[in-house]
Amino acid sequence: MRTPLRPLARILQARQEGLNPDSIEKENLRIRHEALREKARARAQFRLVVLCASFVMAFGAIGARMGLMAATEPVEPRSRAPGAEIIAQRADITDRNGRVLATNMTTHALYAHPRVMVDPKGSAEKLAAIFPDLDAKALERRFTDGRSFVWIRKILSPEQMQRVHEIGDPGLLFGPREKRLYPNGSLAAHILGGTSFGAEGVHSAEVVGVAGIEKALDARLRDPAQGTKPVALSIDLSLQATVEEVLAAGMSMLNAKGAAAILMDVRTGEVLALASLPTFDPNNRPNPLVDKDAEPGDSPLFNRAVQGVYELGSTFKIFAAAQALELGLVKPDTMVDANAPMIWGKHKIKEFENKNYGPLLSVSDVIAKSSNVGTAHIALMIGPLRQQAFLKSLGFFEPTPLELIEAPGAKPLIPKKWPEIVTITTSYGHGLSASPMHLAAAYAAIANGGVMIKPTLLKREGPTTGVRVMSEKAARESVAMLRRVVTEGTASLGEVPGYEVAGKTGTADKPKKSGGYYKDKVINTFASVFPASNPQYVLIVTLDEPMDTALSETRRTAGWTAVPVAAEIIRRVAPLMGLRPKLEPVAPDAVTAASN
Repeated sequence: MRTPLRPLARILQARQEGLNPDSIEKENLRIRHEALREKARARAQFRLVVLCASFVMAFGAIGARMGLMAATEPVEPRSRAPGAEIIAQRADITDRNGRVLATNMTTHALYAHPRVMVDPKGSAEKLAAIFPDLDAKALERRFTDGRSFVWIRKILSPEQMQRVHEIGDPGLLFGPREKRLYPNGSLAAHILGGTSFGAEGVHSAEVVGVAGIEKALDARLRDPAQGTKPVALSIDLSLQATVEEVLAAGMSMLNAKGAAAILMDVRTGEVLALASLPTFDPNNRPNPLVDKDAEPGDSPLFNRAVQGVYELGSTFKIFAAAQALELGLVKPDTMVDANAPMIWGKHKIKEFENKNYGPLLSVSDVIAKSSNVGTAHIALMIGPLRQQAFLKSLGFFEPTPLELIEAPGAKPLIPKKWPEIVTITTSYGHGLSASPMHLAAAYAAIANGGVMIKPTLLKREGPTTGVRVMSEKAARESVAMLRRVVTEGTASLGEVPGYEVAGKTGTADKPKKSGGYYKDKVINTFASVFPASNPQYVLIVTLDEPMDTALSETRRTAGWTAVPVAAEIIRRVAPLMGLRPKLEPVAPDAVTAASN
């Protein structure tokens, strides 16, 4: 109950005492007002406490959520973003020096809402005039059959977009999207591979890799955690352009069906250039061949350097010599039987053009003259089991671990059984098929002192370790024998003054699908190492069905085809890689010119 402002008892008492009764009312009003103020202040304090607590809880929840998002994988914000089922982001690809090989550009797609089109027939005819591959009647039929949405073009050039704008039909609309751009055209096409559109929407499209390193590293290139950090490849754009240019010229001059080349750093395994011809433009990637009778190599999409599995001929002979040196069975000057032909059971092992280098040759001469019979006798000293183990250690039994989606499918073709006749034929490169990339990795192991390094297309930082497959002495003596092949043997056209080229030729008859070998179709290979005194690089050049018709006689051997092409490549790339030519001493009886 409320206290009265003028209580009767106090009023009467105040009158008896001669006091003013109104002061009692004022005092009671003051007390009542103070009580009301205290109650209001308590209510306000309570509201402030509740409001502060609400703010603390709200900002605490936001902070906790932000911390949780920062600590979790980046796919969480991606999945919660509007329209985030389509991820258009894709990192650039550069060469080892930062030059762009693949990047993104903004373009537009064209689609239609037929229900809001003003003139479907007229628009269809005008679109067919802008895009000749479109059929006006078919497009009109799609515009008038009741559909609410029609894709017209997935990529537009700025000129095409402007011409569509000029049609002026409100039912023709544009959607922005990212497109993969390869600014160097067909350069390094088989390395990059290409992309296409995955999930598509009117406002964005997913760019996904379809071949090459674009597909092999698709997850890395699309990873939001990596942001826009580019992927640096091991290749050098200048070296790649030079290799492709010389290889294309050689392929044309020698009437070859195809060609491949690999330039590799022997100490790191980095591939500095990789070319395969014929090639294509990844900006406009062609469709695969559907002809059942066509060979895989007929398609420009086929990567001969990695996917091409061939019998690589006499390039394998150095492996037999190197293993025999490693096992202590021979020395470079050890004499071996080279009397041709060699009869082994019902098989006859002959030399090229039925020559006979015998009765004896040193191991070094066996390699320099490319003697099949001499190599066969060295292989028999080694034996089947040890030969298999050595070739396996060089990587010839498994696909190369290269960062290309095509690499795992290029498994060498290995004989099911390995009798001594297989040991003989394998020693000079017949019966076992491998890719030029396998050969490059194996020659790099010889060149770098006997360590097997995994080849890579990614730029490596710092030293690289590998498995030792032979001693430094055996490797050094093998390189010296390869040097003699160029100075005195079958690769004399491979000499590049100042760069000490060493290498081995290989001429292998192409096998027929029905069995046996062609007599007039060959796969020619030159596996080279330079400079021989301090090996740093390996170059593999392979030509498919080459013919040298410059003279009256048609020549098909590697010494006349693959070797000159490789020599020209080395002559042009060595200065680009900073290799100084080594000045060789002039013979005492040589004539020199001098001027003041």
